[in-house]
Amino acid sequence: MNRSLFLRVAGLVVLIAGLVYLGITYTVPLTRLVSDAAKFGDYLQSFGILGAMVFVLIQSAQVVIAPIPGELTQFAGGYIYGTLWGTIYSMAGILLGSIAVFALGRWLGFPLLRLVIPDKVLQKFNFLINHPKTELAILVLFLIPGSPKDMLTYIAGLTPVKPVRFFVTAMVARFPGILLSSFIGAHVEEKQYGSVIVASVVALGLFVIGVLLQDRVTRMFKQRHHPSQERPASLTLEEKSKDAGGVR
Repeated sequence: MNRSLFLRVAGLVVLIAGLVYLGITYTVPLTRLVSDAAKFGDYLQSFGILGAMVFVLIQSAQVVIAPIPGELTQFAGGYIYGTLWGTIYSMAGILLGSIAVFALGRWLGFPLLRLVIPDKVLQKFNFLINHPKTELAILVLFLIPGSPKDMLTYIAGLTPVKPVRFFVTAMVARFPGILLSSFIGAHVEEKQYGSVIVASVVALGLFVIGVLLQDRVTRMFKQRHHPSQERPASLTLEEKSKDAGGVR
């Protein structure tokens, strides 16, 4: 085993062990904490001027530890800091978490990363690895409510897309959802329930549309990738990885 492969395997072992530990230790407590925005606000205030930084770090953690619902932290950010700063702090935290996840995906490479991401997700989205319009596909998929954005960030690390371009694309696509969640949280805190109801109906409608469109959009990009013929269903993930030119 060469040194580079050994380091990546060792890194994967540490990553899996770390994710398991963090998941078992913090997922339930953090989910309970952010589920009560008022108590979460009191918790952050206990850190004084560092409270906003703690929120950003928790928002980053929910990107890396996928089971923590991002919508809850975004809502809580709006409830605690208002629409503007809630959106800014959530964007900052999600950006930091996305950088970490993207870097891990690029460093580990396809054969090792498939041990972290569920096979079903890889089978559905691994066309991104060597798609001629990867950036457009990422933009569209990230715009769709309900798409597994954190998992897609891992997969994006396997594509040839430049990191800065990916982060700009992903954050632009994430912005409307983060803004809407922060808006709802802020207006719940202000007891402006009429605005909350309208925004919630919009959010629910967009989510339903996203669920209905996700598979259709994915098939569209796959067909445009291979317009002449469909790939055999038996084509394995390893073969697709080779098609990508031995993605790192």
